[in-house]
Amino acid sequence: MKVTGFSFIRNAQKFDYPIVEAIQSILPLCDEVVVAVGNSEDNTRQLVANLGPKIRIIDTVWDDNLREGGRVLAEETNKAFDAISNDSHWAFYIQGDEVIHEQYHPAILEAMLRYKDETSVEGLLFNYKHFYGSYNFIADSRKWYRKEVRIVRPDKAIRSYRDAQGFRKNAEKLRVKPIDATVYHYGWVKDPRQQQAKQQEFNKLWHSDAWVAEKVGTAETFDYSGIESLVPFTGTHPAVMQERVQRLNWELKLDSTNKKLTLKDRVLQWVEKNTGWRVGEYKNYRVV
Repeated sequence: MKVTGFSFIRNAQKFDYPIVEAIQSILPLCDEVVVAVGNSEDNTRQLVANLGPKIRIIDTVWDDNLREGGRVLAEETNKAFDAISNDSHWAFYIQGDEVIHEQYHPAILEAMLRYKDETSVEGLLFNYKHFYGSYNFIADSRKWYRKEVRIVRPDKAIRSYRDAQGFRKNAEKLRVKPIDATVYHYGWVKDPRQQQAKQQEFNKLWHSDAWVAEKVGTAETFDYSGIESLVPFTGTHPAVMQERVQRLNWELKLDSTNKKLTLKDRVLQWVEKNTGWRVGEYKNYRVV
């Protein structure tokens, strides 16, 4: 079985993306990892190149005029995906702020082997943990997606969808199997200054400069206190993240007992917690 990883990245150092850890976390499961490295203002390309012989870099230039729905992120994803060789059995997607815990490697490998020849299965569905503010808290309100597809067939009819959250094939949802593996999403764990800089820059991929100026503002630091709901994280972080976790150099006073939820959201969250059913959940896939 041949597995090719793929990802995209730009300005990883400037915005403190754990792209090195992201790629390292899937390398043991991949024969090769294709990375679309965009035109950067820092040492991003060298960071990726230093990850070893399994890495194949595709140099790209982002179209910063693609502001509709974060479309440029999907375009960059597709550039990496299109470079995957046709003899691969699976394509393992990882974004620059996502990391796979090594404890899930056996389950992922087992699922890829189990469904390798079952062509009706077009992708594998992962669970998600969204870390927020620091490595000690997980955001758990309904606005954070619970699952998404991160392994797909290397079928070039499959395309990254909207802002690269998931995938579609010929505009149809992929037929997928859920697996017992979780993506650790660290995009909301940054120094408040870097988080604010990221928000000011990346919101331009969705909105006008005027919208960003009004909604994001010109403050030097990001205010993490507006989060609706948090729960403490009691597990362990991936081994590749340990050094990054240990060098965290900012302090946040976040209270996971203070829920800023409407009555409706409290009821819906209670239903989800007690039944596992998220009422009205958007699913960018079809479980088969």
